[in-house]
Amino acid sequence: MSASERAGQLLMVGLDVNAGRNSLDALVRDRHLGGVILLGGWYDGADRVRAATRHLESVTDQSRGEPGLFLAADQEGGNVQQLRGEGFTRIPSALDQGELSSSQLARQAAGWAEELHNAGINVNLAPVADTVPAELGRANAPIGRWDRQFSSDPTVVARMVGAFIDGMHRGGVAATVKHFPGIGRITGNTDLTAEGITDRQTTASDPYLRPFGAGIKAGADFVMVGSAIYSRIDPGVNAMFSRAIITDLLRGRMGYDGVVITDDVGAAKAVAATPVGKRATTFVDAGGDIVLTARPDTVPTMHRALTSRMSADHAFAAKVTQSATRVMTLKVDLGLASCR
Repeated sequence: MSASERAGQLLMVGLDVNAGRNSLDALVRDRHLGGVILLGGWYDGADRVRAATRHLESVTDQSRGEPGLFLAADQEGGNVQQLRGEGFTRIPSALDQGELSSSQLARQAAGWAEELHNAGINVNLAPVADTVPAELGRANAPIGRWDRQFSSDPTVVARMVGAFIDGMHRGGVAATVKHFPGIGRITGNTDLTAEGITDRQTTASDPYLRPFGAGIKAGADFVMVGSAIYSRIDPGVNAMFSRAIITDLLRGRMGYDGVVITDDVGAAKAVAATPVGKRATTFVDAGGDIVLTARPDTVPTMHRALTSRMSADHAFAAKVTQSATRVMTLKVDLGLASCR
């Protein structure tokens, strides 16, 4: 793969429900993008989603050796279910899912995965592995306020995370644990603010990391790193830009060797002070792989930043190659690419 192709595989862009079906075609082709996420609330049923994913599948030509796209959605349940309408079961919140047995959740998640698979979605950006302490509850803006946590007990969360991933895999969909190393102890929503996003409790040996470990053990295909700051691990550094968090903790101490993806870095207020191109290069330099941006207009800048630094920095170019290799390995596993 060329440098441009390797860099492109490390970018996932949002397709808003109100955008034209072909609005990303040129960007996907010209920048060799690795994935697309459906955003904005696709509530008109599976037929509309399948029409969009079928079109996106046609943008790349696997018969000529081009890798297919990761086609992703946020299908957690409750308030966070981007795909709804005919063909999609209305999924209960994670807090309600947490009342099920492991086998019940796995069975139900397999059904939800089959619906995604039938609509052309191959990646679910779920389950949430964050634990919200009971005493914080709904004061935790990103998770607790919306009942996105399975439980306030990390042991229960760990069990449910494993079951959810098992179900996704049974239904033929890749699963993602998020938002490493946990955003259950902050008060601010990193999508909406840069205030109240510092976690002053979580450590590198914290019990709240157990659900992520369970997700890794269950075969999570992606780990999503959030943009909160952890003063007891890497003070002052957003997690997705932290080598201590991605390389030392997630890959080293926890042994995860799969694909690491960012939470949104296009529109999120938590990283707004970081220049657009640097959001991509700093994440990859820290040990990450796929940069997710909700804003298509940020993609050219991110792609140029990656390729420019590759040409100037051999060590960084090697990191991009490692990341692209992880991405392509997963695509082969999912039938989105073939070894030649």
